[in-house]
Amino acid sequence: QVQLVESGGGLVQPGGSLRLSCAASGSAFSIYHMAWYRQAPGKQRELVAGIFTNGVTTNYADSVKGRFTISRDNAKNTVYLQMNSLRPEDTAVYFCSAKTVTTLNWGQGTQVTVSS
Repeated sequence: QVQLVESGGGLVQPGGSLRLSCAASGSAFSIYHMAWYRQAPGKQRELVAGIFTNGVTTNYADSVKGRFTISRDNAKNTVYLQMNSLRPEDTAVYFCSAKTVTTLNWGQGTQVTVSS
């Protein structure tokens, strides 16, 4: 089993930046892919960015390309989401996910609010 703990959310003004962190524990050695999703009120959860264990292969939602960067530190079993040029429409609860061969694991989520 994999446990995920997110941190780094908060309130930021439009144009500002935040960095989210997601620390994995438990059977973290079995993780091959980690990702950030977000869910705004009344909307479905959507993929924001994902990254494979090699730390090189990444993918992004079109809405965040050029503004967000996903990275990981395998030694710390941690994945990061650097969010720049934040917009009000980025407001959501951000969730971390981790895939193993047999399981899909989720964190509890962290709130990101972009507002002046």
